[in-house]
Amino acid sequence: MNNEIGEMAGHVFRELEAKGELTSIKLKTALKADEFILSAAIGWLARENKVDITKTAKSIKIALKG
Repeated sequence: MNNEIGEMAGHVFRELEAKGELTSIKLKTALKADEFILSAAIGWLARENKVDITKTAKSIKIALKG
């Protein structure tokens, strides 16, 4: 499971690098990701201080720090 999460973290990073800020739903759709694995991967990137996460009234937005 840790390998899957780590691989997904790489996919998330590259997707955000290519497209900029995305909602969690758009990331899930673009990566065809399992919701748990995607959430864990985003958490991994947050723990490594690689992403900013913003919660709005309707969604959660993720962007690379920079």
